[in-house]
Amino acid sequence: MQESQLKTREQVLNEFSTKGISIRGWSIRNGLQPAVVHALLKGKLTGRIGKAHKAAVKLGLKHGEIVSE
Repeated sequence: MQESQLKTREQVLNEFSTKGISIRGWSIRNGLQPAVVHALLKGKLTGRIGKAHKAAVKLGLKHGEIVSE
């Protein structure tokens, strides 16, 4: 299985801007808390565990598995 190329926070923000997507809207559509996604994209969270991990994987910032709780 080939893993996709990871994105940087700046690339994700640029992609949202280019497509006219708000962080809040994307978060809600993907079942995530907007505050977690904002903190992740601002570099305040690393995405190592929990909800931040789930957000980082969905955003393409890290490789990982999303396990239901």
